[in-house]
Formats: sequence, C-alpha cells, structure tokens
Amino acid sequence: MILASSLAFFLVIFLVGSILTAVAWMAFLKMRAEETEAAHLEATTAEPWDEKEVGQTDSVLLRRERFSSITFLDSLLNHFDFVEILKIRCEQAQLNWTAGRVISMMLLISVTSFAILAQFIPTWAATLGGMFAAMLPYFYILNRRNKRFQKFRENFPDVLDSLARALRAGYPLSAAMDMIASETAPPVSEEMQRTSTEANLGRGWPHALENLGTRVPLLEVHMFIAAVQLHSRTGGKLSEVMGGMAENMRESLALQGEVRSLAAHGKLTGMVLTILPIGIGIMMMFVSPNYMRVLFNHPIGKDLAAAAVICLILAHFVIRKIVDIEV
Repeated sequence: MILASSLAFFLVIFLVGSILTAVAWMAFLKMRAEETEAAHLEATTAEPWDEKEVGQTDSVLLRRERFSSITFLDSLLNHFDFVEILKIRCEQAQLNWTAGRVISMMLLISVTSFAILAQFIPTWAATLGGMFAAMLPYFYILNRRNKRFQKFRENFPDVLDSLARALRAGYPLSAAMDMIASETAPPVSEEMQRTSTEANLGRGWPHALENLGTRVPLLEVHMFIAAVQLHSRTGGKLSEVMGGMAENMRESLALQGEVRSLAAHGKLTGMVLTILPIGIGIMMMFVSPNYMRVLFNHPIGKDLAAAAVICLILAHFVIRKIVDIEV
C-alpha cells in the first residue's frame, strides 16, 4: 500500500511537471516565432547592399543538429561538452536517439528507482541505487556499440580481401567501395556505403575517410584509412597492401579469440562469486528466518545489507576489469 501510494505521488508530480514544462515550452516557441517573424520582416525591408543584414539572412541557411526536439532543453544542452560525446556514442551504436531523449530517460529512471528503493533500504543506499540505475541507458548504448564494433572487426578482413580483388581487376577505389558495400553484410556495408556516398557527393575522399574513422574508431579502420591516404599521395600497389592488412587482421582476431577463451574462466568465477552470497542469503531466509531477521530489525542491519550488496557489485566490475585483457 505504501509503495502504491508513493508511486502515485511521484506520478502526479511528474505529470504536473510535464504540464508546466509544456506550457513554458509553448510560450517560448510563441516568443521565438514572433522574434523570427520580426527579424524576417526587417531583413526583407533592408537595403540590398547592407552587409550586416545579408550576413544575418545567410546564417539562416546553416544547419545545426539539435540535441533535443524541445527547444529549451536543446538550448540548455548546448552549454555542456559531454552531450556531443553522448550524441557520437548513439550514432556509433546506430541508435536514432537524441542526447535529450537519453538524458530524460536517465533522469526518469533515476527518480523512479530512488522512489522504489527508498521504501526498503536506507536513503544513502537508495541514492546510490538511483545513480546506478540512471546509468543503465548509457550502459545499453555502450554495450550495443561494442557489439557492433566487434561484428565490424570480424567482417572487416573479408571486406579488405574483396576490395583487393576489385582493385586487381582494374576497378577504381570509388567503384570498388560501391561494389563491396552492395555485397557485404551490415554493419560494414552501411559504413562503406556512407563513406562512398560522402566522397561522391563532393566531400572528397580525405574528408569521407576521416568521418569513417570518427564513426568507427577501431585500429583496423585507422590502418585502412592511413593506407588509402598514403596511396593517394605516393602511389603503389594498394591491392597488395589491402591483402596483407587482411591477413594480419585475421591473425589478430585469432589471438583475441584465444585470449577471450582464457579470460572466460575468470569472468565466470567473478559472476559466481557475485551471485553466491546473494543466493546463500536468500536460502538462509527460508532455512533460518530468525537468524536473518536481525538484518531487517536491527537499526544498522539494513545499512550493512545494502553495503554488502554494493561491495558485491563493485567487486564484480573489478574482477571483470582484471580479466579483460586487451590485445
């Protein structure tokens, strides 16, 4: 009953806040529209040789990517540098999420988690739990990004082999990129197609390859970009370079697979050590409830239980960091 009433209270607060935000946003949009209309009217009545007014009207043509569909939130997020990093992470994970949407989800999850946990555990532990729950959307983005990069890394040697064969057959680099983009599987085909499109639409290969390195910040991709740029300046047999890079990348992937197989035992051990104390505690609640009831009835029992769970979670991440060997 207490939980239901608490959730109803926070739901009412959230709805009231949403209504007030919507009203303020509509008022801001109306004010913005009136200012834009006044500026447009002033620009149309200005002299043609007025350089200041011409510069102002030309600046309207410049496009800026918005961090949020809400104007007030977009203006607020423009003052923080981490928002740009969050936007890049979403693009690398191939998620059509704006930074404002991610931050709104993080805030909503944090408040909801704190409201639920505060009913069962101490306030300091509920605060830490809400902070951890707020990071779940960001962890999801990183997990999806890492999986996409891993799939890209596994398919990239085959793409380089296909590119090398196309170059040996006499195809230019642009045509070879279009061919492998249509024949390979995502996510490599998507990135290659986007790179080829940017280069063919007037951006140029240096700028297109630089954008590829930003979207896919992998060592293999940077080696490929460096080889193409060096070939454009000095010449040489690019097909042989691509073939050698593909062979070296396969050997590196095989070594990484062996390392992951050896580290799997350590990760499994960390998971068992994390779950085992919690499982024993749950079992003791059924076997000897009077023995475990002290943790809930004693004034500092809940603090000790919450501290133990937090230490277990931290230890799990420490173990995963230790056994995560980079090659």
